[in-house]
Amino acid sequence: MVEHDRELARASDLPSLDRLLGMPEFQALLAEFGRTQVTAALRGDLDECRAAALAGALAREAVTSAAFAGRVSQSLAARNRSALRPVFNLTGTVLHTNLGRALLPDSALEAVMQALTSPANLEFDLATGGRGDRDDLIAPLLCELTGGEAATVVNNNAAAVLLMLATLAKRREVVVSRGELVEIGGAFRIPDIMTHAGAKLVEVGTTNRTHAADYRDAIGEKTALLMKVHCSNYEVTGFTKSVSVAEVVQIAKPHGVPVAVDLGSGTLAPLERWGLPHETTVQETIAAGADLVTFSGDKLLGGPQAGMIVGRKALIAKIKRHPLKRALRVGKLTLAALEPVLRLYRDPEHLPERLTTLRLLTRSRAEMAAQAERLAPVLAKALGEAYTVAPAPMVSQIGSGALPVEQLPSYGLAIAPAGGGKRGGGRALAKLEAALRALPYPVIGRIADQTLWLDLRCLAPDNEARLALQFAELRA
Repeated sequence: MVEHDRELARASDLPSLDRLLGMPEFQALLAEFGRTQVTAALRGDLDECRAAALAGALAREAVTSAAFAGRVSQSLAARNRSALRPVFNLTGTVLHTNLGRALLPDSALEAVMQALTSPANLEFDLATGGRGDRDDLIAPLLCELTGGEAATVVNNNAAAVLLMLATLAKRREVVVSRGELVEIGGAFRIPDIMTHAGAKLVEVGTTNRTHAADYRDAIGEKTALLMKVHCSNYEVTGFTKSVSVAEVVQIAKPHGVPVAVDLGSGTLAPLERWGLPHETTVQETIAAGADLVTFSGDKLLGGPQAGMIVGRKALIAKIKRHPLKRALRVGKLTLAALEPVLRLYRDPEHLPERLTTLRLLTRSRAEMAAQAERLAPVLAKALGEAYTVAPAPMVSQIGSGALPVEQLPSYGLAIAPAGGGKRGGGRALAKLEAALRALPYPVIGRIADQTLWLDLRCLAPDNEARLALQFAELRA
């Protein structure tokens, strides 16, 4: 008992705050974090040690200057770590909404850095020396690439739809097929947007079948728009019928009613050119006669978060005059990133090499399989005998509502509890999944069918070594 008492520290053994701050172990912390932060963290640690000492639970080795410096260093590092952290997206979803969607190409990064560090002509007309319009920085490119007469940019596609409806349909009716009244992530629903924009929703057709006559019969004196909405996160199959944009345009034209299309993901290139499933492009929609098209910048387009509205010049001008436009406008960093991404579409021959999103979508399974073969033994060594790790074929998805039922052949690592037994297997996988998320560079996978899947589609070759280091961290 006496021997045990000698291993414990008493409250009187605690050094003073000023003495510790003067110790050599604290000088680097003071230089890095400043006296205010270090003092506050050290005072908190001393209070905890004092409480532990009074309870007879403070180890003597915990009161050395090195021990105090170590704990304070960990505390300050955690406190000052950025809340927005880079992660490895091994979920198999390329455009993962919760993980930031599209990754920007190098040309966009360079443009953003330049905009961050120098003044720019955001709203300054270099030709006249007068005030400019920030939309003018991007509108000519959007019109060139889409065929629209004019364009404007806001902070996301939901904002684009809201602004369009608030401008053109307040206290008036908007006709939409019942099968297109979508809800996207976060319980964001088209009917709710209609309500907040002050428009009255007129539903036509049924969930699975809508006919041309349904649109025709719904048009009245209060009709402001006929609207088509891309079913971005689901697909109705079987006994179905829908009306094309071109057909809706022909129905609307005699009545002078504009046709608006919420295209969602908004690709500017025919994806089938690179072996991917077809997704209706903005150009096709404008060519079909749509008066206005809204779409996202950070989905299939592969740029920053933004919402674009392209279409007839008179309608765009009216939208830009609405008071909400200023509230929803984008800043210089979004415009700086968006312009070089759009310029890449002028050269579609090199798009898979230069546009990060398309490069990830078109990766070969053989390349991913080779990565899996190299990484499997590293992860197996880190996990020991508790789990089995095997390279395995799997399927990826595009994500963010783009082609929701289409799958891409992929490859990665399949991890399962050793022995194959189901008892406790779910808890073991959840524990491992949490450990991967807790790494310095978090690794995000997905659990399904009693297996933790790490899909390597989004693992850039130059990040493979870093991922291997993170796997090694698991053992520690």
